[in-house]
Amino acid sequence: MDRRRFLRAGGFSLSAAFLGACGLDRSERALHLLDVAERKNEGVERTLFRHANMDTANRNAKFAGAAFPSYYIAKTVPVWNESTRGPWTLEVSGSVQRPTRLSLEDLRRLPMRRHRVDHFCVEGWNAVAIWEGVRVSDLARVVGVNPDVGYVDFQSFDDDYHESWDLESAMHPQTLIAYGMDDHLLGPAHGGPARLHSPIKLGYKLTKYLTKVVFLPKRNGGYWSDQGYEWYGGV
Repeated sequence: MDRRRFLRAGGFSLSAAFLGACGLDRSERALHLLDVAERKNEGVERTLFRHANMDTANRNAKFAGAAFPSYYIAKTVPVWNESTRGPWTLEVSGSVQRPTRLSLEDLRRLPMRRHRVDHFCVEGWNAVAIWEGVRVSDLARVVGVNPDVGYVDFQSFDDDYHESWDLESAMHPQTLIAYGMDDHLLGPAHGGPARLHSPIKLGYKLTKYLTKVVFLPKRNGGYWSDQGYEWYGGV
């Protein structure tokens, strides 16, 4: 079965069913049911959606270009202000042997990957773009991830937006810390100076305006995941 059709056919799977049944109730019992549903759903998706394959955008698909949608949760486009915050850096930390901070120049000195891939939105559309950046798996090697790590949290300066991932998906070869889009440095409209991008997760899982990558033994939710969206978000 096609992975994306399966997700759409299933709506938001078990978590959505519980949300409907609970009427968005935030009681302790409802939250426990949601947690059980999400963990069962994660197990199902991990089994069904083994991300061994590489996404390849249709050769006839047009680049979205300027039409590529721009989303953020702040009231205005988030822009890193060096005069008040100092130079932008990406903190890579958590359960690692060599926590570090990387400037944009540091990131660009690491092995660069360039992918022409799809971008899938939970609303049903997809767009094609070229993304340039560093594999999350390469960052993991730089900092030396400990054996207890099973998840990664990607944090943002867009009103503290964050989303956590399973480690397997984060290590996929097309999961990037992207600093370039369509042969240009990433601008504020699409998450610059750097953002997360991968064709194996829905758009709301792709944290923009990155400031931190934190390797964790346990998952810790996310901005949309905590509001009832499917945590795994695979496609």
